[in-house]
Amino acid sequence: MELSIYNTTGAETGKKVTLKAEVFGIEPNDHAIYLDVKQYLANQRQGTHKSKQRNEVAGSTRKLKRQKGTGGARAGSILSPVFVGGGRVFGPVPRDYSFKLNKKLKQLARRSALSYKAKDGKITVVEDFTFETPKTKSFIAMANSLKLDDRRILVVLPESDHNVILSTRNLGNVKVVPAANVNTYDVMNATRILMAEGSVNVLNELLA
Repeated sequence: MELSIYNTTGAETGKKVTLKAEVFGIEPNDHAIYLDVKQYLANQRQGTHKSKQRNEVAGSTRKLKRQKGTGGARAGSILSPVFVGGGRVFGPVPRDYSFKLNKKLKQLARRSALSYKAKDGKITVVEDFTFETPKTKSFIAMANSLKLDDRRILVVLPESDHNVILSTRNLGNVKVVPAANVNTYDVMNATRILMAEGSVNVLNELLA
């Protein structure tokens, strides 16, 4: 698959870039995408949730009422889970939600996600660019020129660029990542992908 390369003003440069079929043209594997996205989201969880069990709740240990003769159920402690303010049965405790996936499966998931976007025509390739100074207006002007008015844009660069990152930091619908750090969740979550020319070569070599 070949795509035209645009400049930052939105005009075609006359050059084209080749997207390798092994990376951008495979039959997508939905289950691999599901597993990789599930792992990504699980790894974002802090896992610091905690509720108090009955041995951790502050309160009196006095027996509430006599054992017999009240006509009600027996009750020995105000800390019992059946009472308001008592401990919680089988409540959440701190835990690690992360889990492992094989490297080949994660690569398959990324290739599948990129293939979906390429098939749907959601990838735009632009010449390698940077900004002299961090300025949000500069990126917005470029995005408007390229007609990237979708809700969520993933910008893929050959390598990390501090000025580009700072120029998009205030835009909640834009995320910038180096090509080596592209993950399945970001690709699937984006409605459009803006790739710098050099990042295509990085992905072709990394995932082919």
